[in-house]
Amino acid sequence: MMRIIATAALVLAMATAQAADPVQGDAAAGEAKAVTCGACHGADGNSVVPNFPKLAGLGEKYLLKQMQDIRDGRRPVAAMAGQVDNMSDQDLADIAAFYDSKVRSTEMADADLLELGRKVYMSGIMERKVAACSGCHSPTGKGNGPGGFPGLAGQHADYIAAQLKMFRKGYEDPAGRTNDGDTKIMRTTAFELSDLEIEAVASYAAGLR
Repeated sequence: MMRIIATAALVLAMATAQAADPVQGDAAAGEAKAVTCGACHGADGNSVVPNFPKLAGLGEKYLLKQMQDIRDGRRPVAAMAGQVDNMSDQDLADIAAFYDSKVRSTEMADADLLELGRKVYMSGIMERKVAACSGCHSPTGKGNGPGGFPGLAGQHADYIAAQLKMFRKGYEDPAGRTNDGDTKIMRTTAFELSDLEIEAVASYAAGLR
């Protein structure tokens, strides 16, 4: 009897461990699966239109989660309607791996917004308890891949600003962006930022190398 219980416990533990294992993406397989994505995001993940984010070097873990959230309705994006609805986790993981393997193109920061943008990005705003962006996205804007924090360096400034405003809206209105988890880390941060501060920090982050 004890042997049966022990065996059952081992099988359960193995099943749990397998379920917890993240899907491993295959960049080579992802290249073919991402062909249609290139129409908006660029063949190498470097979109030329600010409305569409650059996916190159975005972070495999982060990109996979965003595509899963879009597919599963946790992050409504009108431009992505129907694009990933029929894709499996493996398909999305492969696409994420493909785009993360690409090098992101660079952008230039607005010189007039540089000082304010640097302050918000590097130091936050203590009096409003706004955390420094560099803590999660790194001082160089390269992000934190294992932590799931995207790289911001070289991203379109307009896109970064738009997402910050969507997070700010999502703090009080579910029609905004709300897929930053139970901690509401992005919603809480963005809620305390003015339009000018958002524009400045977005510009600064975009111009990082």
